[in-house]
Amino acid sequence: MKIFLKTEEEIELMRAANLMVAATLTEIGKAIKPGVTTSQLDKIAEEYIKDNGAVPTFKGFPNPCGGESFPASICASVNDEVVHGLPNDRPLEEGDIVSVDCGILLNGYNGDSCYTFSVGETSTEVKQLLKTTKEALYLGIETAQPGRRIGDIGYAVQTHCEAQGYGVVREFVGHGIGQKMHEDPPVPNYGRRGNGIQIKNGLCIAIEPMITMGSPKIYMMEDRWTIKTRDGKPAAHFEHTIAIHQGKVDILSSFEEIEKLEK
Repeated sequence: MKIFLKTEEEIELMRAANLMVAATLTEIGKAIKPGVTTSQLDKIAEEYIKDNGAVPTFKGFPNPCGGESFPASICASVNDEVVHGLPNDRPLEEGDIVSVDCGILLNGYNGDSCYTFSVGETSTEVKQLLKTTKEALYLGIETAQPGRRIGDIGYAVQTHCEAQGYGVVREFVGHGIGQKMHEDPPVPNYGRRGNGIQIKNGLCIAIEPMITMGSPKIYMMEDRWTIKTRDGKPAAHFEHTIAIHQGKVDILSSFEEIEKLEK
């Protein structure tokens, strides 16, 4: 495992990239409503990213399962789709949820963040799933203090979600991030306290709980990208990129403007 600890200068470059991801997700959030397609959301994202001098890193990303490379600038996972949903022409409907994952490259450094949006008014059960998943993300972030270990992050996420009866997906995890979108170390959403590599100043990671309303069991669609829950129940996905520096945790991405849209 080769972990690249970042300098203060590199962390600031990563902050700029991640704030552009946040701005892109905000533009997408403004457009989400019943009748809009995820292909239209993808077009908004790609134009915004390119207009601001960045590169959408998901587009053309090699398929680890040997299929076609990723065809879009965002992953748009609707309802029971957990991750890596391909944008398409099916209109979103009232009560749907859509997890939009976005990555960009700006000035040689990557930004990566995901937000699960509600389409119109969703059920009380779905709202609770989203609330719990977002809470778990921030609990994981709070745990990522210098001297702690990667297993502590996963333990915080897992215990919070499983205590409320939700499933924690095992097959997909968070990751280190920097000049490459995916770097070491892997950051699972489950784990044991005191296990894994030690968290140090300069570590930059993406923490991204993927939580299901029912069973955590998943399967891959024929497109060899889209991952769905086996029981057909909804899943939520929230992601922040963080840096550990100056002895504390610093969230480089942001949900601030997105959350204003929900009020």
